[in-house]
Amino acid sequence: MQGIFLGILGLGVLATTLWRVFTQTMPDATLMGLFGIVALVVNVVAVLPLMRFLNGDANMRAVWLFSRNDAIGNAAVVVTAEPVAWLGSGWPDLIVAFGIAGLFLHSSWLIIRDAQTDLRATR
Repeated sequence: MQGIFLGILGLGVLATTLWRVFTQTMPDATLMGLFGIVALVVNVVAVLPLMRFLNGDANMRAVWLFSRNDAIGNAAVVVTAEPVAWLGSGWPDLIVAFGIAGLFLHSSWLIIRDAQTDLRATR
């Protein structure tokens, strides 16, 4: 279920990003940076204790991947805020959003694969 949820989230990010490509909405770079920094700090604090479960069962790995993805996404938003402000364009944000969607979809596949492996091992 976690893999399916993350896959749906990845598809949602992809759909929203595609919509933003066609509507060309401009993000607020200051808010991007501010919220990105706060969220990054929270996610890094949450990820650190989870690192020991990196090689655990499918559920623990899923929790790790969710947290890791959040931290990567937040770091990408922080880094992207400056080019958005400097260029006066939303394209850097859109490029990062496509990358985040890909990261979510890839992690979804990993979670589903790990769950299937765990299920086969218990049979």
